[in-house]
Formats: sequence, structure tokens, C-alpha cells
Amino acid sequence: MALFGWFSKEKKEALDKGLEKTKTNFFSKLGKAIAGKSKVDEEVLDELENILISADVGVQTTLKIIERLEERVKRDKYLNTEELDKILREEIMALLQENKSADLADFEIPKLNHPYVIMVVGVNGVGKTTTIGKLAAQYHLKGKKVVLGAADTFRAAAVEQLKIWGERVGVPVIELGMGKEPSSVVFEAAKKASEMQADVLIIDTAGRLHNKLHLMNELAKMKKTIQKFIPDAPHEVLLVLDGSTGQNAVMQAREFTKTTDVTALAITKLDGTAKGGVVIGISDEFKIPVKYIGVGEKIEDLQVFNRAEFVDSLFKKN
Repeated sequence: MALFGWFSKEKKEALDKGLEKTKTNFFSKLGKAIAGKSKVDEEVLDELENILISADVGVQTTLKIIERLEERVKRDKYLNTEELDKILREEIMALLQENKSADLADFEIPKLNHPYVIMVVGVNGVGKTTTIGKLAAQYHLKGKKVVLGAADTFRAAAVEQLKIWGERVGVPVIELGMGKEPSSVVFEAAKKASEMQADVLIIDTAGRLHNKLHLMNELAKMKKTIQKFIPDAPHEVLLVLDGSTGQNAVMQAREFTKTTDVTALAITKLDGTAKGGVVIGISDEFKIPVKYIGVGEKIEDLQVFNRAEFVDSLFKKN
């Protein structure tokens, strides 16, 4: 049973399908590791360690999981291999609970007397602009008044892509064209969103700047500009990561968390990879809530992350 009523059968099916490559890879390897064995011993745990690392759970998170399993083996004296996936499931769920990956209501935002501002960051190619478009669509479907700000002015394609999403969804896109000062776009977007009494303002930012200092300064400038209209903004800094790149996504998260105050994560493209374990590793390392996951190309395939449903789907056998 889903933890919340909003997690529909259709969403569950999309999640199951999106994680298919990860779990097929994982369980085929796990099956080979425990073949002919009746209990969990050191050899099984060594194999499991390799399996988790190959699923891009990450070395440190994998070692943490293995240590917990070792403790259970010592405590219970005899651990049947048939119980291994059940216990592994419990330990992964416990990790996600510890690491702030809290279950959220379906595309809900706090009720404010001004727009809720989401600043979206991430390198080019991770699905940043597409994620913004899908987010806008989901909020729009819920009856929210949405405004988009095209502040990635270093790439003409980014502005055009956001405009296409705006037309598709039916929400206004504030843009000044390529090469314009990003903060000027943010100024106009915050002004327009405030005048319209919008519920949500989502701002696209540059995926690649000259260096870390430039990135930090540009984002700080944008924040200062937004605050002229909405003093407590941005309310959320969402980092978009491509889950199919595995440990490369982890490296990107390290770089962005060094330069800006990331408050939430969106992990995309999980449907095209066997590296879905990266969700667990990223959540564990950065202690930042995984808020959204992408499990397909359709608008509804951008899902609010539900840890119970994620773990349930990951360990569900066909």
C-alpha cells in the first residue's frame, strides 16, 4: 500500500518500469552471489559489496550498508540467504529515513502571500530545462498560477526550449534573449510573478559558467535581485542531476553544494540506466532531500520522490 493516497497505481507502474534495468541487474547478480549458499557469510557480503558499488550506490554508502548487515549477522548468528533482500531492503529504507529524504505531498507548495520561488541549477544536458517544464505542468494541472524565468542566457537553446515548454503547458515565460544579464531576467520574472500574484516562480539558471567563483557570484546576484520583490526568496534551490551518469552525478552534486545552498535534488533519467542505486548514495552523502525523480519521458514520469514506494519498487520481483 502506498504511504500516501496520491501515489496512484499509474505512478507505481511508471516507477516499477523506470527502475526495471536497475533491479534486473541487481537481482541477477545477487542471485548468482547466493546460489548454493544457505547462510549469509563473509563471501556473500563481499559479493554484495561489489554488487552495490556496481549499482552506483557509492563506496561509502555501500560500506555503511555492509557494516549494518555484518552487525545483524553477528547478532542473529545465522542469517538465511532467503532473508537477505528483506534485510537489505530494511537497511536501505533506514538510510533514506535518516538522510532527510522525507516523503512529500504530491507537488504541493506552502501557502504564501507571494510567489513560491524555485531556483533550478545543474550542468547542461542533465534534463534541467525539461524538469522545469514538467514541474510547471504538474503545478499548472493542480490549478497553480506559474511563471517561468529563462535566466540561462548563455545558451540560446535553453531559452527557446523553455519557451516551447511554456507554450505547451500554457504558462508565461519571461525572457530577454541570449546574452542578456541573467539578473535582469530574474528582475523581470520576479516583478511579473509578483504583479500576477503567481503561486510559483521557477527560474532556469546557466548550466555552465566560466568557473566556480563566477557561478557563485552569479547565483548570489540573482538571489539578491529576487529579494527586491520577494524578501525571503528563493524558497528552494533545486539541483538537477542525471542519474544515468552514476558517480559523475555524485561529483556534480559535490561541486554545486560547495558553491551554492542546494536545498533539494531532482534525479532524472533513471529509466534508461542500471545505476538507480545512485539515488541512495546521493541521499546518504549529501543529506539533502531527494525531492523528485524522473522515470520516463512523459510529464507524469517526473514524480515526487516517495522513499517507501522507491524501495518497494526496487525490491519488487516480477
